[in-house]
Formats: sequence, C-alpha cells, structure tokens
Amino acid sequence: MSSLTEKDRPIVQLLLNAGTCPRCILRFCSVGSQMLYRHPYKDLMKVLKEFLKNNPEKEDTVCFDVVDPPCKKVRLEHPEEGPEDLNHNGALPQIPQVNDENTAVENSAVKVCNVCLGILQEFCEADFVKKVCQKVNSADYQFTSFVFSVSLPPQLSVRERAAWLVLKQEMRNLGLSLSKDDIVQLKEAYKWIIHPQLSEELGVPADGKSLFEVSVVFAHSETDEECHFLATACPDCFKPAKNKQSVFTRMAVIKALEKIKEEDFLKHFPCPPSSPKNLCVALEIQCNNGAVFVAGRYNKYSRNLPQTPWIIDGERKLESSVEELISEHLITEFRADSFNFSSSGREDVDVRTLGNGRPFAIELVNPRRIHFTAEEMKRLQQTINTSSDKIQVRDLQLVTREAIGRMKEGEEEKTKTYSALIWTDKAIQKEDIAFLDDIKELKLDQKTPLRVLHRRPLAVRCRIIHTMRSEYIDEHHFRLHLKTQAGTYIKEFVHGDFGRTKPNIGSLLNRTADILELDVESVDVDWPPTLDN
Repeated sequence: MSSLTEKDRPIVQLLLNAGTCPRCILRFCSVGSQMLYRHPYKDLMKVLKEFLKNNPEKEDTVCFDVVDPPCKKVRLEHPEEGPEDLNHNGALPQIPQVNDENTAVENSAVKVCNVCLGILQEFCEADFVKKVCQKVNSADYQFTSFVFSVSLPPQLSVRERAAWLVLKQEMRNLGLSLSKDDIVQLKEAYKWIIHPQLSEELGVPADGKSLFEVSVVFAHSETDEECHFLATACPDCFKPAKNKQSVFTRMAVIKALEKIKEEDFLKHFPCPPSSPKNLCVALEIQCNNGAVFVAGRYNKYSRNLPQTPWIIDGERKLESSVEELISEHLITEFRADSFNFSSSGREDVDVRTLGNGRPFAIELVNPRRIHFTAEEMKRLQQTINTSSDKIQVRDLQLVTREAIGRMKEGEEEKTKTYSALIWTDKAIQKEDIAFLDDIKELKLDQKTPLRVLHRRPLAVRCRIIHTMRSEYIDEHHFRLHLKTQAGTYIKEFVHGDFGRTKPNIGSLLNRTADILELDVESVDVDWPPTLDN
C-alpha cells in the first residue's frame, strides 16, 4: 500500500487552497509511485478530501490501492533564519491556514491548476490520448515501439518555483524541510500517466531507445510574459540565438531561477501563483522516425554528369546528378522527408566510374517506411538501374549508422585505380613511354589545384603513385593505367597544373602533356558487403 502521512497534511492543505491539482500535489509530496498518478482525477481529489477531513491530531494516513510504495523525501530540519522569513514587500506573504477543508476543495475543484496549467488535468484524459494517436495513425509510419517527448512552456518552471517557496516556509514553520530536488518533475509524472495509455492505444511498447518519436509541444499564451522579469534580474542568462524564436527558453529560465536570489524572485512573482483562466493548448503533435541508412556501389557511365547537383550562383548547370538519380527512388519508396548523400571520394563531372563502382551511403531523414526485405531491396535496385543509362547501382542494402563509418575509415590509406587517355604535343614512340612501367612508389608534391582552390584550402599535399602501366596508341596518344593513393589529383599529375604538381607526366616525358579522358577503374574499399544479386 502507498500513503500520505501527517507530514504531508500542510502541503495538501496549502496547495489545494491555492488551486493546485491533485497530481501536482502528489509531486510536491514527493510521491514517486507511478501508479498513483494514473488514478482518475476525480478519485484523487476525493482521496485528498478525505485526507484533510481526518483528525490532524492523529498520525493518520491515506492509502491508495497500489502495491508500489511512494518515494518519500521530506526531511526533519531546524528552522533557520533567511530570506524565507521576510514579509511581502519582496517576500513571502503569510499563508493563512485552511481551517475549513471543504473550502480548499471547493476552490480547487473547478480551477485550472496554478502550477501545471492543466497539463496533469485535461491532457492526461483519454480524449487527448486518442487525439495524439489519431495524429500518429494518420501519419502512416512504420514503427514497433515509440518514445514520447514533451515540450513544456518555460513559465511552468517559474510557477513551480513560486509554489515551492511558499511550501518551504510552511514546512520550516513546522520544523520540516522540502528541497526542490524532492519534487517529482512535471515531465516525468506526465510520462508516467501518458505512456501506458499511448502504448495501449497504439499497440506497441514505450521504449526510451526507440527511433520513432511522438512529441507534443504545449503553450500557454495567457502566462507567456511571466518569465520576463527574469531577464531584468539575470540578463546574462537570456541571449539571442539564431535558431530560437524567443530568448525565454526552458534552459535559460532554469538557469536564471538558479541564479536569482529568493528575495528578488518574491518581489516580482506572487507566491503561491494564481490560477489562470485557461488551460494550456497542445500547439503541435508531431511524429518523427529516426533516419534509415542505405548503402551500395554506383557506376557512372556519363561524362556529363556530376556526382552532386551542380549549382553556381543559384543557377543549375546540369539537369541531374548521381545522387539525384539514386535518391529520388529511395525517397519515394521510404517516404522520407529528405536525404543526405555521402560517398568514398568523388569523381569530376567528365570522369566515369567503372569496375565494381564507388561505395556510397544515403541517410533517409524521417522515413515513413523502414522495413524492407532483401527481395524488396533487390527490386528497388532494379528500378534505379532501369530508370537511367547514365548510372547503375549494385549491392543496395540497409545498413546502420555505425557501419557507414567503415566507408570513411582509412580515407588516406585506401588505393584507387585509374585509366587516363593522354595527349602529348611532341611525337612519341612506344619506347619513349616504356620507362613509366618501371616507376614504383613515385612521391608527388601537389599544391591545391587551381580548379578546386575556391572550395579547398591552399596546401601542399604529398601523394604517392604506386604503379603505372603505359599502353601506346599512336605518336600523340597513349593510355596510362595508374594505382594511386587516395586523394591524388590525376589530371594535375598529367599536365602539371602550371608547375603546381611535381613531378608530372609532362616533366617526366620532357614535353607538354594533357589528359583527354579519365576513368576510375576501382575504389579499393571493402564496403558495403557484396550481395548475390
């Protein structure tokens, strides 16, 4: 059994008289049993009425029919001198004792709670739970569990502080103490009540680690300005932020409440707080699924296709890109809001990617659908491949966020294989280029190329050409196959970039050289796993 004891009588009496709801009274009585908060509102009020009617001279208790015992934290303490003893020209008023318990009950029965502004009243009822669940179901998400989050108006922290200060004085007068840390947090109590109702209605368990979030944002315009006095008392706590509509955020208000002196607080805010005319409103009810990650490898067969959208000064240069040709199908099938594309390196718009392709990963943000079988992923891959002759994907699969890190691991250590078609100004014979085949582990110093200087910092990077193999075509053309360190600028290695890459093919051949075509033949990263497609 769980109970309120005689020590809780002054808390119950004072708060009921001030217009506080039964569940907030349980919070201030340090009741930590979740089941108690789930009792119907009318039943809780009735129990508190009976508690106040008991003879205060006896060590009576009021019992709730639950097994889980409450967490009681009220401590004995000798009264001390301090700002709590001040009277009201900036201090606590003398709280009249409620001699007629019926008066307290009558005053609190019809009022919006002066502490939670109705959060633990109207918004714990079945009608509101059904409203939330209707919103969830209409959004048509796939989920097997949920996590519930709630955003409360920042002025609730101010009102709770005001109620606590008045209780603090009352308890001290009785030789007791109530620390603000003893009070059960409003958000915690609300979740205790709402979780089982949502779980039953949605048919899935509440799980703090779930990727599917149901969130409710509460607001109370009637009391919005109650935090404003804190900005005068503690201006350092309220600084504008680019992504915040108001400086009066919950964290800023809490910080100011920790900083402000009690006597200054009491000068500006009534203790206990008055009851508002209106309830809070649920400003937003939103759903959000955690991101899903899809990985694979892509081949690019076009020499007129960028990896990502090519936009300069707001103007689009080419109609499509690799990431768009892949992601448009994923966005549709996963019904996601947006995506983020990443890959193991990138190729220029005029460079093809052949062989087994380049590893890529796409983060799908807030997807409605998250469950796909291997067969469904295979069909999705086929859909992408038949939609364009410019790209192909393989090994398309769902992966975890952590697994994507493997794609980026060893970015500098991995190797890449290229095939370059090279032109020379002076005629060459096969024997003129044969020596290139014998060069191993050639070290280059590459200053940031002029063509990327607008988006990359100026630096000299040391890169290695591991091997080369030449293939003579005619007296002005040959093909060069290279295996290089990742991050090597191949075009600049061929033409020298006005001497910014040393050595280069031009300097090695002692003539002007330029690159006509470049293909990526392999990206040597063993990820994602190869599938039997």
